Parts: sequence; structure tokens; C-alpha cells
Amino acid sequence: MIKIVTGGFGFSGQIIARKLLEAGLKVRTLTNSPDRESLLRGRIEVAPLCFEDPERLARNLAGADVLYNTYWVRFNHGTFNHSGAVENTRILFAAARRAGIRKIVHVSITNPDEHSDLEYFAGKGRLERELRESGLEYGILRPAVLFGPGDILINNIAWALRRFPAFALFGDARYRLQPIFVEDFAELAVREGSAAGSRVVEAIGPESFTYEELVRMVGRRIGRERPMLHVPPGLGHAAASLIGWWMKDRFLTREEITGLMRDLLHVDAPAAGWTRLTEWVGAHADGLGRTYASELGRRGRGCHAKTRRR
Repeated sequence: MIKIVTGGFGFSGQIIARKLLEAGLKVRTLTNSPDRESLLRGRIEVAPLCFEDPERLARNLAGADVLYNTYWVRFNHGTFNHSGAVENTRILFAAARRAGIRKIVHVSITNPDEHSDLEYFAGKGRLERELRESGLEYGILRPAVLFGPGDILINNIAWALRRFPAFALFGDARYRLQPIFVEDFAELAVREGSAAGSRVVEAIGPESFTYEELVRMVGRRIGRERPMLHVPPGLGHAAASLIGWWMKDRFLTREEITGLMRDLLHVDAPAAGWTRLTEWVGAHADGLGRTYASELGRRGRGCHAKTRRR
């Protein structure tokens, strides 16, 4: 039976789709970016992610038993926002039920809370509840930060370290992160799709860093150790906004800074991944941060985008 991955040409979705192919399985992606360059082009079926047409969405899901859902938005923007992403995902879940999907493997976040004042964490919390109440089997994966070729956070920290004489840290920078390698994460996702029953996995890596430790480690590995400036969060956000304006992107949002400072990217749980960020950064130091990774540059055009099929 076919497996479906939303965002199969995207950062984590592409790795999940590749691992499914390597297991000898047939894969279809539902995507808003059908024309994105990918080594998987021609190897997987491609269909639009049509939230505005639920019946068509259900038809695009037909014939599959597992849906791997990586769809989400990082921040509110003129053409997309968190509340819209929640509603779109609810539409996706309902279409999956109509299409006869057996199980949904869903990407969430550490410490989701539908009552949070932070829309990102509140939206993820609501969707976890919706999925638990859907009647479908589920595997909920809660990563803190994903790293690997093409990631945004680690790459853009390195990018900033390469270009600026100092690095601004928000407050005391003792808040923690537990990054997981995207290949490890994808393997967890594939494993969850084949497992019976439902469960929640804290998808964290084997190393925990304070934010300052993380930045200093990246700086050492790429040969760009910089002075660390501890600044008020408002000033740090202003600097991040200026970089975002310069790069025509969102470098880091106020909500992301608040989530970091509340320690929401850390949980007390056993590691689910095994690849160490320190070793990976050391192995990829020459190329890390050479170019800026743009979130807005990755956005697709929606249901009416031209699609290609194998």
C-alpha cells in the first residue's frame, strides 16, 4: 500500500520519503511546492496539498494506509498564519479519515500546550488533541530542533557568525535545546508508521545545550568564535528583524525568542536520536553557514500550483 508524506520535497519530508523508498515502499507526496528541485523527483507521485478543496484532498489521499504529516508554518505572515495552519491540518485529518487512512504520523513540538499564549505551541497542542480524538491510530513526534543539510536554525547561526563581529544572545542564554538529526528523526517517523497502536515520542537528540553553549560550539567548529553580547529580548528581536528585512525573510520571531527563553525546547526524557550535533557540525564545518537558509524562499503556491506526476 502507498505511503503519503506531506511536504515530500521539503526538509524533513524529503528524508522521510527517501527512507520509505529505500524500504521498498511506494510514496506519494502532497505538496505546495511541486516544482522544487529534489533528488526524489520522478521517484515519487506528486499531488497538490488542497486544503481549499477537501474532496480533492481526500481523493489525493486515497489508496494509502499511513500519512506522514510534516505540514506547518513557522510564523504568521501575509499569506499564511498559525490559525490557518491549524484549520488546514484539521481539514487534512478529516480528509484522511474519509480516505481510509489507518494511521497518521504527525510532527508536533516539545511542550505543546493548547492554552499557551504562544500560537505555535498552542496550535500544536490543539492538533495533538484533535488527532487523539480522531479515532485514527497515531504516532506523534515532538522534536525540539531539527538539524542537517538545509536546516534553518543551525545553518543561520553559522551564517551570522561568519558575517558579524559579535553575536547577540537573548537574556542570560541559559535556556536549553535538544537538537535531533533529521535522518534520525525520519527513521523514527518511518518506524512509527509501521508500528501498531498509538503513542507520543519526545523526538530529542542525545545532546542538550544552553543557547550560549550551542552558539559557542558552532563558532568553534567553523572557526568563527565571536564575542557573545547578552542583550534584552526586545533589542535582540529588533536586530533579528533587521537581518530578516535585509534577507527578505524572518530571521527569528519574537514568539520563537519567547519560547526559547521559557525553556520550551527542552524536555526531561530519554534521547530518541543518536547522532551528536557536535560531531555533525565538525564534519560539515567548511560548508555550514556559507549561504543563508530562507524560510520564505521555501514557501509554495498551494492547491492550484502546477503538478507533475511520475
